[in-house]
Amino acid sequence: MAGQDFQLYDTTLRDGTQQEGLVLSVDDKLAVARYLDSLGVGFIEGGWPGAVPKDTEFFRRAATELYLDNALLAAFGATRRPGTSAATDPQVRALLTAETPVVTLVAKSHPRHVELALRTTLAENLAAIGSTVRHLVRAGRRVFLDAEHFFDGHRTNRDYALEVARTAADAGAETVVLCDTNGGSLPDEVGTVVTDTIRSTGVPIGVHCHDDSGCAVANSMAAVAAGARHVQGTVHGYGERCGNANLLTLAANLILKRGVPVLPPGRLGDMVAVGRSIAEITGHSPAAGTPYVGRSAFTHKAGLHASALRRDSALYQHIDPLDVGNTMRTLVSDMGGRSSILLKSQELGYDVSAAGDAVARLATKVKELEHRGYSFESADTSFALLLSAELSADQGGPAVDLLSWRVSTDRNDTGRARSAASVRLRVDDVPVEGAGSGDTPADALDRAVHHALDVSFPRLRRLQLADHQVRLPVGGSDGRVLARVLASFTDGSERLNTVGVDRDANSAFVQALLDAVRYLLAPADRHLGEPRPPGHEPAAAAP
Repeated sequence: MAGQDFQLYDTTLRDGTQQEGLVLSVDDKLAVARYLDSLGVGFIEGGWPGAVPKDTEFFRRAATELYLDNALLAAFGATRRPGTSAATDPQVRALLTAETPVVTLVAKSHPRHVELALRTTLAENLAAIGSTVRHLVRAGRRVFLDAEHFFDGHRTNRDYALEVARTAADAGAETVVLCDTNGGSLPDEVGTVVTDTIRSTGVPIGVHCHDDSGCAVANSMAAVAAGARHVQGTVHGYGERCGNANLLTLAANLILKRGVPVLPPGRLGDMVAVGRSIAEITGHSPAAGTPYVGRSAFTHKAGLHASALRRDSALYQHIDPLDVGNTMRTLVSDMGGRSSILLKSQELGYDVSAAGDAVARLATKVKELEHRGYSFESADTSFALLLSAELSADQGGPAVDLLSWRVSTDRNDTGRARSAASVRLRVDDVPVEGAGSGDTPADALDRAVHHALDVSFPRLRRLQLADHQVRLPVGGSDGRVLARVLASFTDGSERLNTVGVDRDANSAFVQALLDAVRYLLAPADRHLGEPRPPGHEPAAAAP
């Protein structure tokens, strides 16, 4: 199947925005469209002009502000209203006013929807489909028809569903897109219906799947295997209810698994970056385990996996992560062993090839610490400090230890809380003190530590608290109830992730904070091989 004969169609800006809590401004929509075009998708559905004022404005601005190198812009709308003409229907006119090269029409293909939702007859629905498609084709538009509820309609009244497809194609529709609108179909059903529709009508077929049964991507791939030449989806599977088929997963599957070049050469490697950029705009990040682009898509934790990956990364990965712009990550935990330590060390840039004893000691220490309540999965910086301590007796940099801390919190007359904190630290056997205040105990402690250290160590001024999470209770090895704090800091360009454990959450937070301090104060040559800083994603990172 030639790439130019296959249509990859994105509907993030229309169907994707129906997701609960996902709201895009016109500027947002223009920015997302540019990212989609840079990825190389074939078609971008911009919205419903005439029905949604924001979408009308989007198409007006797109005419002068949106320059697409790869994609064609599509306007979405419905067939003419029953009992009217396509030429006089205001929403059909709005589709032409949008001046897009492509128009996608939605039409009913399920008799019950025709009679109850449209409140018209089956014959009038077919007439509306035919006349609207012809009107738009005569006006010079390429027309796709989204046959809504097609799979349910095919099950209920096969002959009528097939007639909808024939009517649209006879009127000039380029592709009839079979929609699993309720998302309840399964792959074998989709394959059977697509095969039957193609054999019975000879019409070029596409597919639009929702994920209510968890099968949107699988259903889309089944449709392609049955002969569909057009697939629709949204970035990260955005959409109402359970979402749509994930366009990024589809693109990777089609290119890597089926050899269909639906993106220009070299663009697949941009997929993770584009996906993250769009997630930053929408405010909705994909789940960590999202195929191909998720943060955990190529992350390994079990020691058995790590041992095999050291020999051949393909043993536990179905593709090279770089193919889609992702990276392999190793998690350090009590489930791992020497191999996990070796892989993680290499990932952070440490040369441990001649440090077998140190690696063995560290593997044992990690297991002991995790038994005491620590977790190093998301604390690369704390792990790097442990590794460095095993590799070298002389750590370099000042020794910074916590002697004591105090936090008090008061509420004013309006109920707003304000915390004050003081800390006593020891820096190379010299005691220092600091005080600070903030909206939370963590903010106050953070400022108190800066007050104590920043004058002597100006480089710490760029260290900022980005986030912290408290896990309570955490069972320690002696049965005590402990608090675990996972903290994330930025030094302006990199992110440092640390962990602290103690009986009190505030004390655990200070431990995590001091790990970030120790890392920044250590000399650069402490890092054998000059590794990337732990937690090496950009500080404005990825969503």
